[in-house]
Amino acid sequence: MQGYLVYLQISLHMIQYTSQHQTKIDEFSSLHQLKLNPNNRWIQLSFILPWDQLVKIYSRKFNAGFGAKAINPRIIIGALIIKHKLNLSDEETLQTISENPYMQFFLGLDDYAPEILFSPSLFVEIRKKLGQDTFQEFNELIMSSSLKSSSTQNQDEQPVNKGKLKIDATVADQYIRYPNDLSLVNEGRLKTEKLIDELYILLKEEFPVKPRTYRKVAHQRYLQEAKKKQKSAKSLRKAIRYLLNCVERNLRYIDEMLDKFQGIEFPLAHKYQKHLWIIHTLYDQQRKMYDEKSHTCSDRIVSISQPHVRPIVRGKQGKPVEFGSKLGLSLIDGYMTNETLSWDAYHESKDLQKQAETYKLLLGYYPELIQADKIYATNENRTWCKERNIRLTATPKGRPVPKTAAQKRKEKKEYAERNHIEGRIGNAKQSFSLNQIKAKLKETSKTWIAVTLFVMNLSRFANLLNATF
Repeated sequence: MQGYLVYLQISLHMIQYTSQHQTKIDEFSSLHQLKLNPNNRWIQLSFILPWDQLVKIYSRKFNAGFGAKAINPRIIIGALIIKHKLNLSDEETLQTISENPYMQFFLGLDDYAPEILFSPSLFVEIRKKLGQDTFQEFNELIMSSSLKSSSTQNQDEQPVNKGKLKIDATVADQYIRYPNDLSLVNEGRLKTEKLIDELYILLKEEFPVKPRTYRKVAHQRYLQEAKKKQKSAKSLRKAIRYLLNCVERNLRYIDEMLDKFQGIEFPLAHKYQKHLWIIHTLYDQQRKMYDEKSHTCSDRIVSISQPHVRPIVRGKQGKPVEFGSKLGLSLIDGYMTNETLSWDAYHESKDLQKQAETYKLLLGYYPELIQADKIYATNENRTWCKERNIRLTATPKGRPVPKTAAQKRKEKKEYAERNHIEGRIGNAKQSFSLNQIKAKLKETSKTWIAVTLFVMNLSRFANLLNATF
């Protein structure tokens, strides 16, 4: 067997990593001498991926020397690729891998293993540990190895602008229930009732009688309004007022019960404390909007389980408001990169300069043309692009200049090419579920988005190398 062994210090223990140059397809043992097809997409991809470099980036996030033996990093990276390529849940991903010898070869296993490789909960810990930056490094590695190979410019020469940069913004929707004031306030009521139940168990001696929450009546009032097909503004407002009063009463009970715990910061688990903070804020926001007869407020909470999510007004037909993170995306020769991720709405024109600088960092020169819609054509961006000899697909200011038919066709074609990034965004949402981010935490959601873009770019990378993926 030709190859070499690379020992990496990974996770909380020293583990042995098998290099990508070691395992061969004819050495992969299989059940009943199963012969693998070398043209399979997972086998082809396993040979073209720079596993050694990916593992080196992965290993920086872990410390060695303590804890239990960790899992081969190639298995973790490969499992994440399979999960987001096929849009599977954590559990389904591991089940599918255990049933598929081609996927196991892709993960670098020496023998067919029908058992589950690791616990599905490890996916959550990996998303927390690795973070968004790690997968952005993965992206840069794949892109730089592909893009710089096509760049033949002499380093001693003055950099000349070349190529086209397409930019746009979108929202990566979180996988949450569509929010409305009635359901949010009712959810706050239910969670405060749960808090009262937990605290009462600890304070039975202090409270001979359990505080009255009238939960059955409140639930009936909520269902009576929620099941209406057509809700009048008057009846809806009345139902919200009743539920707000229930939440206010419950919060008062909780404060009284917490006062009984002297010298203890919070007697229950941290998740209950977090819910209490969020519900206090939610109640203040909803009470303020009710009193002012308004439907807007700053930093509005639309999900108690994910309080970092904000409504992003996009004005799209059929979907004017989206709930998730706003992304500033760039398309460079078919590769998608993410320059900005914000949970609050912002003006995407501020991304243009950062996206152009990233283009220069990858290729060594600025783009000759930036293809973007009209919202990016601010005076500041026009001036910045002019100083760097970058053309922008925007109508020049001032009096119209006469143009030939050829110039008009060229401008129309260049502006139409911007649709390529629109198509890639649509592909990311339809094929890779970028519009259904199922991670619940703020940081793990960022990691989820970064992995999705990385797997998208892998498809481009494989296609350029004539691999089927």
